[in-house]
Amino acid sequence: MPSVMGLLEERELGARQRVESLREEADRVLAALRDAELAWERFVITRETLEEVLAPPGEPEVPEPSGGQVVVPGPAAGPVVAGSVVPVWREGLGVPALSVDYQRIMTVLSDRERNGEDEALVCKEIAGVLGLDETAAKVEGVRSKANRLVARGWLVKDVRGRFRLADGVRGDGS
Repeated sequence: MPSVMGLLEERELGARQRVESLREEADRVLAALRDAELAWERFVITRETLEEVLAPPGEPEVPEPSGGQVVVPGPAAGPVVAGSVVPVWREGLGVPALSVDYQRIMTVLSDRERNGEDEALVCKEIAGVLGLDETAAKVEGVRSKANRLVARGWLVKDVRGRFRLADGVRGDGS
């Protein structure tokens, strides 16, 4: 018959091995988390740098929002050029404030709304209406622009990935 101390030592050894195994797994997960956070930080810095570089000359820098505040930039100081930063939508800011590529997407959706059609479209449909090839590269370009418009309050994206004009936004200039 095994001794009580022997059984207790066996169980203690098993528990210690489990703890060590979990610590090793936690270390692996924390290392993966650090790597993912560094990659994310690089993308954030790259995006911020790109926005700064592509900002029209003479446009004042918009400070990053802190504490959940929403920063609304003023109208662009210079002419809108392709690749320029999409301003945050606000009442009175019209579609002409956007670069031509973004204006075309807004026009497609506003035309459908005006015609009484179901104005929500997926990016492949938008690319088709714009006369673009429905290749992955072209569709992803439209998706990138549409997502930027969503992030800036011009469009709304539903759970099915369909885009439509945001409430209050009209494709005719306001």
